[in-house]
Amino acid sequence: MLHALMNLLSLCWKPFGRGDGEGGVDSIGIVGANLKGGGGGRDGKDSLLWFRDIGKYAWGDFSMAVVQANQVLEDQGQIESGPFGTFVGVYDGHGGPEAAQYVCDNLFRHFQVSAETEDVVTAETIQNAFRQTEEGFTALVSELWSTKSNLATVGTCCLVGVICQGTLFVASLGDSRLVLGKKVGNTGEVAAIQLSTEHNANLDEIRYELKELHPHDSQIVVLKHGVWRVKGIIQVSRSIGDVYMKHAQFNREPIAAKFRLPEPMNMPIMSATPTILSHALHPNDSFLIFASDGLWEHLSNEQAVEIVHKHPHAGSAKRLVKTALQEAARKREMRYSDLRKIDKKVRRHFHDDITVIVLFLNHDLISRGTAQEPPVSIRSGLDH
Repeated sequence: MLHALMNLLSLCWKPFGRGDGEGGVDSIGIVGANLKGGGGGRDGKDSLLWFRDIGKYAWGDFSMAVVQANQVLEDQGQIESGPFGTFVGVYDGHGGPEAAQYVCDNLFRHFQVSAETEDVVTAETIQNAFRQTEEGFTALVSELWSTKSNLATVGTCCLVGVICQGTLFVASLGDSRLVLGKKVGNTGEVAAIQLSTEHNANLDEIRYELKELHPHDSQIVVLKHGVWRVKGIIQVSRSIGDVYMKHAQFNREPIAAKFRLPEPMNMPIMSATPTILSHALHPNDSFLIFASDGLWEHLSNEQAVEIVHKHPHAGSAKRLVKTALQEAARKREMRYSDLRKIDKKVRRHFHDDITVIVLFLNHDLISRGTAQEPPVSIRSGLDH
């Protein structure tokens, strides 16, 4: 029995990764203004927007798009998919690109090892992968403390979805979001159902959670310029990285004064423990939208689901990004065509980096447990 289970997991996870010279794994990488890779569908560039209009993963079609606003793109995203399993990650960095890059390089690798070691995919499997990734990044900060101390102030939100044997696991840190488009009976309509939990101090429940964890700290959340921030510094309460808010030895000079706390840190302020839920996929579950918060600043869950539902699969992610940019331009009383001409870094005053991955669910494939070939390994972001 154990041998058979190990064989199943081997089939489930070993085809993933960057490829080992076998199996023809497809890959895609965004490098500055270049998009490379195969896997079907159309790749392209439109100003600072890069996209894969359509491609195939284990259980259906996918669409992917990224737009850059910062001087250096701080978002990363990936799809790892093969027989019996799919792993999706969206990593929204802040303070720099290093944490998001590190997570994109290591989180799936740790997950893959844990899944094979533990013989099954569970919330604990995913939890272990997050813990090992956090420990690895913290060790890197410690190693480079004397030469690159600012790495202690870099972090990333993480949104992960794992589909295996008809179950979707969702793990989240920070405020990226996963929204399910679910068919409503035979009406032809699709409802928007948020499957991820967000950790942002602007949410009442997160402020309550922080106050419960830090009952003697009256400044655990501070309202600054109309925005609630943890210790008056950062909006999200959970992340990978941001070790200056987790370990006292990194909250001191030479990091910038704006990150240093005025009082001793007796316990971690931020957490790297993800909220994890499982969702049994239903035939009415039509598609999944994974996106960094840059999209949700401008589109509601319902608007995003309607856009995907009412248009062809091809170009879905790009369509969402462009609609968000049009809304960002409208808020500034600009035309979208004018916004497109604004250079990176300056664009950050109008919108954030945005990563969107849309997975369409083919329930014939899911119910049969028969994945499409070939395996797929895709990464969007900065090659390094």
